[in-house]
Amino acid sequence: MLGGGGGGYLSGGSERRCRARLAAAGRGGAAAAAVLVPLCAVRGRPALLFTLRSSALRGPHSGDVSFPGGKRDPADGDAVATALRETREELGLGLGAQRVWGLLPAVPDRQGMMVAPVLANLGPLEDVTLTPNPQEVEEVFTVPLAHLLQAQNQGYTHFRSKGRYSHTLPVFLNGPHRVWGLTAVITELTLELLAPDLYRRKTRQPWEQRTFQKPLGRENSTEPQSRDFWSRHPGGNYVGPELACTS
Repeated sequence: MLGGGGGGYLSGGSERRCRARLAAAGRGGAAAAAVLVPLCAVRGRPALLFTLRSSALRGPHSGDVSFPGGKRDPADGDAVATALRETREELGLGLGAQRVWGLLPAVPDRQGMMVAPVLANLGPLEDVTLTPNPQEVEEVFTVPLAHLLQAQNQGYTHFRSKGRYSHTLPVFLNGPHRVWGLTAVITELTLELLAPDLYRRKTRQPWEQRTFQKPLGRENSTEPQSRDFWSRHPGGNYVGPELACTS
């Protein structure tokens, strides 16, 4: 069983449970973009693999922490095909579809484009050869699931709109790089799936229409500052660690 201190999150039993839950959700391929959410084992410890986008890229996302992915091509059969193709282009990794566990809930990026997170297990990272494309990827790094699940490494950014509390988004701290934005939202969904007994989402995304109680006690707060959020939710203010969103 893989997992070490991580509780067997990559074990056969965990994989079967997660696959069944994701299949039961019946998420389709309507998203305009997809990212691969790469589970892996680093010296036997379950981890997530992230990339740091090249600072040479143009646009607002250069230097962002992200998962490999991008927009769907006409030739892509579905979101899984998009995520696997983008992973091959960015990391030089040809991953088979059998490694894919399923699709997490699609989430919108800052332009409102729906992004489908495709959860997959790379296996032991020591057995994987990665050849990052330097034009797109500046760094590849991993964060153990045990680290992400520790309360001291979890922060929250509270947004306000028109002087009132609007929503809360996650930030994961104290790793090689701070994980924030859309990547943090997808990381949170992944932890909730893998470790339902240890991690329960305490955030409210702005696109969710449901009653939500503001989280208390674990946010990393500073004085309010003005900042535009995603284009579809302008004018919000935030408190806490600086947050931006990746696509």
